[in-house]
Amino acid sequence: MAVRLAVGVLGEAGAGAWEGKAGSLEWDCWETVEHLSDDLFAYAVQLGPAAPPLDREVPFVWESRRPGGPANAVHADRSAGAAGLLQVLEASGALLVAMVRTTPPETIAYHGFGNSDPEGFAAMGIVETLVHTYDLAEGLGLTWNPPAELCSRVLARLFPDAPRDTDPWTTLLWATGRAELPGHARLTTWRWDGTPRS
Repeated sequence: MAVRLAVGVLGEAGAGAWEGKAGSLEWDCWETVEHLSDDLFAYAVQLGPAAPPLDREVPFVWESRRPGGPANAVHADRSAGAAGLLQVLEASGALLVAMVRTTPPETIAYHGFGNSDPEGFAAMGIVETLVHTYDLAEGLGLTWNPPAELCSRVLARLFPDAPRDTDPWTTLLWATGRAELPGHARLTTWRWDGTPRS
């Protein structure tokens, strides 16, 4: 659902808008969509092996196309334009959904913020989608307001210490270092807790 909503919003951007910076990120909007696609792909493939690695990522080659650009295994063909870029995003999201649905729920795989289960990788993919679409919407001049319930669910799964009495979307932006939250210090570093819940 998150990727479908993101693709719908991002599809409103003009063809020439993808070279500008994505919000506060150092990457341009095209690179940020590639990075998001790569995140979704990376979470999916961690769940793929019969015995997922617990101490490292599956050894794909991640490389940057320019100094300072994101190191990705997934790169979109620029000749396919923005429509092709969004297809790459949609396909990567579908791959993660398929892996989460077909992987036994007790499966554990490596992540740098703590090994996780399929539900955790799904939540990570949703957070990446929501917050990077926020970055992209800023850079592309679009409006992005994801559903509050979706934000609440990923906050509960990955940010168990985040406030529960504040607006869920603003709280998610705060938890990922992107926004102020009244009554709480602004975060300059952050990480989620993807470890399985009992």
